[in-house]
Amino acid sequence: MAPMKAVIGYEAEFNLYVGNKKKRPEEVFGNPQKIVRERMIPRTGRSFHMPSGGAVYFDTGVIEVATPIIELEKECCVRAGRSLWEQIEFLREELNAWEERRGTRVRLEGFSEHFNVSVPLGRGLTEAGLRQAALLLTYMLPAPVMLLAANRLSTGVGVRPRGNRVEVTVDFTPDPDLMMATAALATAMVLAVLGWERHGLGELGKRGVPVIAGFRPRRHTSRKGFLARADCFPRNPFAADPSAEEWVLTDGRTVSLRQMAREVAEPFRKEIRAVTDAAGYEHVFAVFDGRARSLMDFPERPPRYEDVGRTMDWNRRTVRKLPRSAYERVINHVLEHRRIRMEGLTYVPERMLGWYEIAFREVRTGRRRVFNLDELAGSVTGAGDGERRGAREA
Repeated sequence: MAPMKAVIGYEAEFNLYVGNKKKRPEEVFGNPQKIVRERMIPRTGRSFHMPSGGAVYFDTGVIEVATPIIELEKECCVRAGRSLWEQIEFLREELNAWEERRGTRVRLEGFSEHFNVSVPLGRGLTEAGLRQAALLLTYMLPAPVMLLAANRLSTGVGVRPRGNRVEVTVDFTPDPDLMMATAALATAMVLAVLGWERHGLGELGKRGVPVIAGFRPRRHTSRKGFLARADCFPRNPFAADPSAEEWVLTDGRTVSLRQMAREVAEPFRKEIRAVTDAAGYEHVFAVFDGRARSLMDFPERPPRYEDVGRTMDWNRRTVRKLPRSAYERVINHVLEHRRIRMEGLTYVPERMLGWYEIAFREVRTGRRRVFNLDELAGSVTGAGDGERRGAREA
């Protein structure tokens, strides 16, 4: 069942090191419940919802944390970015306690981050159409995403069509402000391009999108999709000086990666501002203009990648004061194991069914019922009762 609103959700993956040796989390912990001291609500599959609001699971040798889905609305990328760092902070605190119990140092090395954007209802894109849009975005996103999210050792920027959503993948960014700037740009551009009438590569020339001559994307290394990897370019852009005017475009001009990133992002200013706050919007273009540092400006990959979460660096303190979205408030209510009243009956939460539905038990009869976030929002947030229809028996 799909949400009634367009949503976003972010993920981060980490390599695990125990005593400076890389380990598979499955071998060290067995499952995430062995890390977190509090009781967690299970989700479909092998993942769990943490008390901090997001999910944690082990995925092909890495530890992955994810935000809950968050409604697409003003400042949503700030909410999602804050939520992702809250999941990282909570996981790090639990690992600190594990360290104390075992007397062994354990650290999280940043691996990747994923920005998921749902296809707004009514766009009418077929599977083939969504794939074509993902390919088009693979030509557009690399330069601005590199400047905001990558470092000298990064390897690529990917775009994957995932059914009813588009996922942008890149190396993990250990700076919260840069991560939120990346999220705002990626989310805004995905939404804008999905709204275009046509998604053929001819749109690049028609709309004046700068493209590096000789660039050819490849198939993504995981799942369906496309990847702008270092070897897809005439030479490795991640190892280049982002301010050096040395990149020949298909229109014959020679520009820097910074100039190219700004040109790509410029037509999407309105869309970027619609999904972030003033500080996040300013940070995007400050990096492109050279008024703020990109991680690619450093000669080496910054050491913050090696032990993520050990020291939290929240530069934008106002992020902490931003109200939660309606979906977030529902999730937090459920994760506190608080009861709800629906249709005159009392229910206790049992488990998450994916990202949108939650299974409950009715206190008196023990009957299992499933409600979605939209049905629960009015009851939990006080947004109005209405007719909470759609609850179904499991």
